[in-house]
Amino acid sequence: MLNAPLDSLQTFKSWLLKKSELDSFLEEEMAWRYIKMNIDTTDESLAKRFEFFATKIEPEIGPYTHKLNQKIYQCAFLKELGPDYVIFTKTIQSAIELYREENIEIHAALSVESQEYGKLNASMYIEHQGERLTMQQASLKLKSTDRALRKAIYEKIQDRRLEDAKNLQELFDRLKAKRAELAGNCGFENYRDYMFQAMHRFDYSKQDCFDFHDAVEKNIVPIVSEFALQRKQLMELKEIRPYDYAVDPEGKQALMPFKNASELVEKSIQLFYKIDADFADCLTLMRDHGHFDLESKKGKAPGGFNYPLYESGLPFIYMNAVGSLRDLVTMMHEGGHAVHSYLTKDLPISDLKSFPSEVAELASMSMELISMDYWDLFFEDETELKRAKKEHLQSVISGLPWIALVDKFQHWMYEHPTATAEQRNTYWQEQAQKFSSSHTNWQGYEHYQKQGWLKQLHIFEVPFYYIEYGFAQLGAIAVWKNYKENPSTAIKQYKQALSLGGTRGIPEIYQTAGIQFNFDAQYVKELADFILLELDQLK
Repeated sequence: MLNAPLDSLQTFKSWLLKKSELDSFLEEEMAWRYIKMNIDTTDESLAKRFEFFATKIEPEIGPYTHKLNQKIYQCAFLKELGPDYVIFTKTIQSAIELYREENIEIHAALSVESQEYGKLNASMYIEHQGERLTMQQASLKLKSTDRALRKAIYEKIQDRRLEDAKNLQELFDRLKAKRAELAGNCGFENYRDYMFQAMHRFDYSKQDCFDFHDAVEKNIVPIVSEFALQRKQLMELKEIRPYDYAVDPEGKQALMPFKNASELVEKSIQLFYKIDADFADCLTLMRDHGHFDLESKKGKAPGGFNYPLYESGLPFIYMNAVGSLRDLVTMMHEGGHAVHSYLTKDLPISDLKSFPSEVAELASMSMELISMDYWDLFFEDETELKRAKKEHLQSVISGLPWIALVDKFQHWMYEHPTATAEQRNTYWQEQAQKFSSSHTNWQGYEHYQKQGWLKQLHIFEVPFYYIEYGFAQLGAIAVWKNYKENPSTAIKQYKQALSLGGTRGIPEIYQTAGIQFNFDAQYVKELADFILLELDQLK
């Protein structure tokens, strides 16, 4: 590959296809090792296979990748590839600028060490009435109408997390030190500034993030506080406590839209078919090839994800489902990611199938909202259906302050790299109070609130990957608004936007989807008002 002559445009294109095949094979090999390790964290052999790839194979690949990137960037025919390759070219340039040989081992160490977070969390469980429950299974009991049970479960969950608080704080300190070294080697003042370039944030700045934080605090937090007040009144409580938010405020039992993973998959395929046949084809092929692992089980790492597999062309969905409404929404979310991968499978090279996270999350969050028109497949009872939609729409609004909080916290942490564990906890608590309902009584639980950031996987495993959810949530609301007005046009625009993959910048992809890439205060308010109108119709 390094020695091949690039003496014509056609030769260059053929060479790029060969490089793409090599990249796809290596990325998929890494993907399967990562997936299998997460499915069973108790199997040391799986962890060692992943660690071997991360520490032995990837460091050997790094220098070659850099040389191949230089060969691409210096090729006389690069500019003749056309507009589809503009973002690709900028990404290659950015990678060359950030490359440092001394960072190869640091990247490898970070890749392995960050997985310690998943292992620690996968080992967590609580005992209740002689039953051992994973944290996901235990959280389902927070939906119980028995307030004493909710309180007991909440305290057991939090106390169990606190048992590993010291380990998690120390893990973060190790990760933070390595990240600071990475950034310093590249001449950056801090890791945040390094990551903005590493994540190819070509279309917005840190100031745009700060503006989003302010817009959410000003326009969304008051709505969330009103939701809390309504909940408090419906539940006839003198005070609302942290364990009172998952339960139905009218005292109804928790919604259970499906019984097992097989039912979730089959009904999801039916649902996707009602939206678009291509969407259903994607999930059907994934099912037929065994590309789902959905149920929560002992030793399985927390979280959920869709992993694109460029070599085989079909993504893999991983979840920790226990039958809740949240699990249904997660399936719709990850299904949106899967459809996105599926719609880009025919792009010529793997680099074009890689897209900004702000676009990836637009695909997934839009699918959550669009799918609601067909949730009757999961809820035969009209009252339960309305209740499910109401819960989700409220969570869409309520999620924005959490996104802003996590992102603001990360900016602060890397701007203050010498902050101690206690200083981090104090800052988190101060900001958490700004971004949460003023009606919640945390008395006696302040020690839980202060370490609330330790439960956020992204801070440990994929730093700074979180603001994307906020920007994309606004875009998804706008896509759904268009869908309510003209379903066929909105789906056509949605598919066209996702099919672009990484061939265009974020603003142009959003424009193709029929929406704006915008996060100023006025736009945030307009979209929030639309959601509130939709909620009114569910009364």
